[in-house]
Amino acid sequence: MSPIKNQLGRIEEIIDLVRQQEPQRQDIVKSLKQCSGGKWISSGYYKFYALKNGNKGPKWEFRENIVLEHKFLGLIVLDLLKNGRIAGIEFINLIED
Repeated sequence: MSPIKNQLGRIEEIIDLVRQQEPQRQDIVKSLKQCSGGKWISSGYYKFYALKNGNKGPKWEFRENIVLEHKFLGLIVLDLLKNGRIAGIEFINLIED
């Protein structure tokens, strides 16, 4: 696993980015604080464990993406669901061709 991926377990960094770049979105901060565990499902996408049904059923209804920029990690995209939960985080610079 790359050193970058080892560092990404610290959700506080993502929370700080939301606070800086989307200060009006306290709903996202709250959701991120409630996220527990997950796994890398591709080179650049971290999916949270709470979504065991994948993209099936009423629990997985996409609402919006929030794009953040980190000076070291680059573009980060948060996938938000209609129920307010975070489905996963995509790290664009980690995506392998």
